[in-house]
Amino acid sequence: MHKEKSLIEIGLVTLVEGTNEFHFTCNAADFAGRQLAEAGFTREIALHVIAEKSADEITITINTSTLADFTCDICLAPVSKNLTGTLVLSYIFGTAHDADHEGDEDYSRLDRNAESIDITGEVCETLLLSLPMKVTCTDNPDCRLYGSTGYMEENEEPQSGTNTLWHESLEKLKKNIVN
Repeated sequence: MHKEKSLIEIGLVTLVEGTNEFHFTCNAADFAGRQLAEAGFTREIALHVIAEKSADEITITINTSTLADFTCDICLAPVSKNLTGTLVLSYIFGTAHDADHEGDEDYSRLDRNAESIDITGEVCETLLLSLPMKVTCTDNPDCRLYGSTGYMEENEEPQSGTNTLWHESLEKLKKNIVN
């Protein structure tokens, strides 16, 4: 049976005791069938992977970084955002700690004869988890209301002539509640 080559894998034979660092670069199109391009990942994806190996355990830290393209959820303007994500994976060799980690879901079992660890799926999960729930632009004042730089101070009043449709609607609502 032919095994398809993994997109991102860590060779266990090349790992030395201690810290091992790897850098990968890929594109969303490389992850066939995972719909990363449709989610906004259209540019180069940088991966920094740190594998810490001990006699019985391997801990892998995946750091992802990319610039993703979206449309503003309010005004539909194009928006690019820098997205980063981190995921930590822990593997134990199957024979050394069977009794110590019985039923422990934080660890994945790894055969001592394994040649590599495929982390392609975990990289995809990390990228998808880094997606923002709401995308707003900073150019439009109506959209900045939801952004981190657009909130008005608690006691700050909008300047005259800058009332937006949202502010006008809020004022009408206040008047209706008072009456």
